[in-house]
Amino acid sequence: MSYEEYSDDELYSLVCESDEDAKDMLFMKYKYIIDIVIKKYAFSAMKYGFEYKDLYQEALVGFSDAIQSYREEKNTSMATFITLCVDRRLQNTIRKAGRVKNRVLLESLSLDHVYEEYNIPLKEVISDNNKNDPLTNIAKDEEFDELLEIIKNALSSSEYEVYKLLISGLSYNEIAKVLGKSPKQIDNAIQRFKSKIKDILDSRETI
Repeated sequence: MSYEEYSDDELYSLVCESDEDAKDMLFMKYKYIIDIVIKKYAFSAMKYGFEYKDLYQEALVGFSDAIQSYREEKNTSMATFITLCVDRRLQNTIRKAGRVKNRVLLESLSLDHVYEEYNIPLKEVISDNNKNDPLTNIAKDEEFDELLEIIKNALSSSEYEVYKLLISGLSYNEIAKVLGKSPKQIDNAIQRFKSKIKDILDSRETI
């Protein structure tokens, strides 16, 4: 059997029936996600004493957790859910180990962190570089949680998936690989949700 013969929903249903072959097929289909996420944390983690094999083992745990906790009714794809679970596992592992100070962890998620691929802060990658910079305004908004919920509801499910993956630190190409789309499609989604965020902020300013 090959994972190409099954949809994610079919494989997940088999996993729920304790089918180990189905779990193995999901791993074969999405194991590339582990390499993508480890790449994000590798430098900081190894600097503080983690070896690649340590990160890989923790990533496998995150992957397994994702497979076990995924629900078909979730408004997100299997690939995105696995990515976020593996990312959270590695982040928490480094934090609990006490080897990475809070500043380093925050920088890995910060809108001000300069990502090598772009050589500019993330907020500049997905904003307009002007006084109405939507993500800068979001970061400063006192009603942050409420605003995030409004934004989530305004975005389509596919736009929100791209949004979550981009904020987690993945590049255009990595997001494209996770979601099975072209970098151009990812760029188009970013431009759409960037415009929606700007409209939301503009409307709040007029209230």
